[in-house]
Amino acid sequence: MLNRKDDTVRKGTRKKKIATQRFVPISEIRNDTVLLKKGGLRAVLEIETLNFSLKSETEQQGIIAGYEAFINTLTFPLQIVVRSTKVNIDPYIEQIRQKAIAQENDLLREQTESYGVFVEKIVEVADIMQKRFLVVVPLDDVEEKKSPLTQFFSWIGIDDSSSKISHRRKYFSKKSSRLKDRINLVDAGLRNIGLTTRRLTTMELIELYYEIYNPKTSQEQKLPKDLNTAQLHI
Repeated sequence: MLNRKDDTVRKGTRKKKIATQRFVPISEIRNDTVLLKKGGLRAVLEIETLNFSLKSETEQQGIIAGYEAFINTLTFPLQIVVRSTKVNIDPYIEQIRQKAIAQENDLLREQTESYGVFVEKIVEVADIMQKRFLVVVPLDDVEEKKSPLTQFFSWIGIDDSSSKISHRRKYFSKKSSRLKDRINLVDAGLRNIGLTTRRLTTMELIELYYEIYNPKTSQEQKLPKDLNTAQLHI
């Protein structure tokens, strides 16, 4: 049975969650696409890196010229994101533990367990980081020009409604087609200079934004594997 104090705490937590969600610009994630509350769409491409230093001088000049030509062909903005995060070795450590359990020889079991502990210590002490290179391709509705102050307050005070959600879903297919054209243009431009791109899936987008908005929690609490990836409401 809940007392008044417990009930007050739960209501306070619920209100805090609603207040926090109000400032998150994302409304839904579906069909490998991020839908914003203001009506815009976002696709995120992950870029496989190349070692520029190992290229010859001629190749380097070609890459720079190709990138310059690619930028000049764009008629819309791009967001380039470089994310540095701690290496997640949990799946690897779990695999080592399972192998240790399966070992019939006691000595081999102890050595396998010791190896797992050693790897954990090395990653913890060395603070090994991994980098991801992402390109965000946007598609926004055309809006009338506003003053910077008005734009700021409209951004932090985003409220969603059932009518806005219905409007987004109604025009989602049409806007997705336009977004795909932009994605193909970016993909072709980057491939011309030797960079391979890959569009993040719905589940990968969910994990990405979960890590961005919950940097500490995401290290300890992973998303469930059976999460419904067809659509996500923030």
